[in-house]
Amino acid sequence: MYALVDCNSFYASCERVFRPDLRNKPIVVLSNNDGCVIARTSEAKALGIPMAAPAFQYKELFEKNNVHVFSANFALYGDLSARVMQTLSGFTPDMEIYSIDEAFLKFNEFERFDLNEYGNKIVRTVVKNTGIPISIGIAPTKALAKAANKIAKKFSERTKGVYAIDTEEKRIKALKWMPVEAVWGIGYRHAKRLKAMNINTAYDFTMLSDGWIKNKMAVIGLRLKHDLEGHESIFFEKKQPKKRIATTRTFETNYSSYEEVKERVITFAVTGAEKLRRQRSCCNALLVFLHTNGHREDLPQYSRNIVVKTPYPTNSSIEIARFAIEGLEKIFKSGYGYKKAGVIVMDIIPENTGQITLFENSNPAHKPLMKIMDRINRALGRRMIKLAGQDMGRTWKMRQERLSPRYTTKLSDIITIHA
Repeated sequence: MYALVDCNSFYASCERVFRPDLRNKPIVVLSNNDGCVIARTSEAKALGIPMAAPAFQYKELFEKNNVHVFSANFALYGDLSARVMQTLSGFTPDMEIYSIDEAFLKFNEFERFDLNEYGNKIVRTVVKNTGIPISIGIAPTKALAKAANKIAKKFSERTKGVYAIDTEEKRIKALKWMPVEAVWGIGYRHAKRLKAMNINTAYDFTMLSDGWIKNKMAVIGLRLKHDLEGHESIFFEKKQPKKRIATTRTFETNYSSYEEVKERVITFAVTGAEKLRRQRSCCNALLVFLHTNGHREDLPQYSRNIVVKTPYPTNSSIEIARFAIEGLEKIFKSGYGYKKAGVIVMDIIPENTGQITLFENSNPAHKPLMKIMDRINRALGRRMIKLAGQDMGRTWKMRQERLSPRYTTKLSDIITIHA
């Protein structure tokens, strides 16, 4: 049996952990630069606030209904996610972290357990350890566990956050209840095609022939159908190194100076290199891009990107920054106000498989230097050691007017208790 554990309104729930006064209050969390809504509590949903709602358009509604608005605090969310996953890992040795707020658990040889009660125990333990409410769907396959989770969340008062599809009757009932567009793995385009054929529910989808699904949705769609039928076809995935690592940001204002854009691009390159080292990889190419603000039709527009092939595999911050600058020099044009830029490291290989060339290779002195930089930055805080081309007093400069304290990751933000 599988369990899909999903944190309820995760980002918003994280804000409530250290603010008990916000219980039962509407909360929304905004994206980078306080742009649009990326998380809502059930109270906010009830007010008709949609996902991806532009914050400036809903400002009046927020104020009128006393909606608590927060800038995204990813340092806090990442730390609380790690604590949730650590707690979940104590309930089974088989766990696949699916996203920052979701994980699959597999219960092998749990035949003597009452999985409903076991699920209730998981819910209580996670809330006790982290303060984050969760919902759990239990079923024989991953796709059905996803469906069970939706039921657990939708009817939380009745299910207490846990629902198991453990009989054929429950499976059919769940699939007939679930709209086809809500099925895990069926995207907008496939859902549109299926609904045009009067395939409106997950159950209708399972009634289609294997041949049609394989022809129209390939083997992945066929596996999904079999999984929904209760035949395990989508298995645990081993964590694979990323094939591309993108570091991009929208600037808080338009940048027209080359030096300003260059500093940002160097910082993006350094972040990409750090992520490469974290997964023990090197890159053989990187893409540098920049573009102006497409929403400002009154300003001249320009957008360009370039792929820079590195002469050797590398994960050195120094080398990747140098190659990124080479790319930027070729695409930067004066006279424009740039709103966004980024660096994407590509053609990634394991760091121990790089081919040594006769004439030019990565500087071997960089490897121990990068280890020392990473160790100090981990111990003393990110960006304590930077390259000379970076602004020493600056991190990601985004509009975050409603940022909550980083209660668990920054010493000066630790909550003070007056006893």
